[in-house]
Amino acid sequence: MAKRKTELTEKKIAEMEKEGRGQGKGENYKPWIYIQDFPSSGLVTRGKGWKTNRIHHFLSKLERDYFYVLEWNRSVVDIREQFPLNREDTLFIATNKGIKHPTDPKSQIPIVMTTDFLITVTTSAGTKHYARTIKPSKELENKRTIEKLEIERSYWEDRGVDWGIVTEKEMPRNLIENVEWLHSSYFGIEGLPTSALHTYAQQMKSFIKKYNTSIIEVVTEFDNTFQLENGMGLEILKYLIARREIRVDINQKIHTHLWVEDVFKLDFI
Repeated sequence: MAKRKTELTEKKIAEMEKEGRGQGKGENYKPWIYIQDFPSSGLVTRGKGWKTNRIHHFLSKLERDYFYVLEWNRSVVDIREQFPLNREDTLFIATNKGIKHPTDPKSQIPIVMTTDFLITVTTSAGTKHYARTIKPSKELENKRTIEKLEIERSYWEDRGVDWGIVTEKEMPRNLIENVEWLHSSYFGIEGLPTSALHTYAQQMKSFIKKYNTSIIEVVTEFDNTFQLENGMGLEILKYLIARREIRVDINQKIHTHLWVEDVFKLDFI
């Protein structure tokens, strides 16, 4: 893990708790760790989360990649990253298992351990929570890493929460790259009023069905027809895909040089 910006103290932990870190749900959730705590390695979403309407904080690109997977999953209704574990409980687990509890390298006090993602999913039986830890596969060869993961696994097992590890090997690359490309267009397009966006979006649907050519040719023709700034048509198209108003196979890489009929499910437009 990257080095913390400042030394962790009991006073700092108390301040973080008072700030409401690790508390709340949805838009009101505050992660225990912000990228400001680890300025050299932190990542944030390029816009608000589709499901939470807030900025998300990640400590690695792999975490952000998994976030994109969750964003596209319709069953996921809430995503809480950097979720804190009760320190008394993790200390108890560590002692029982004979594992050294993680400590701050400077102050040497026991840290508040976190799980990368606590995910809320809706099912036919109701709401269910999943805890997921994101790790590069090579780190799973490290004995100390396994020890810390065992504390985390036991913690969630005691609470009856499904816990698991996700590595880069389980990441669907095409889906991740597609959602990353679409992500910032979900809530709208800068400089384009909502009413105009909705009007142009309906026009774009007609263009998609009318022109059997490449995607880039369609959006270029759209810009020319409506005298829009170059590239605006593509942003409108991305908005429609992100909103699932135009259906695609998200596991196939979307390239603008591909033909419309090879990317879009025209029967559902």
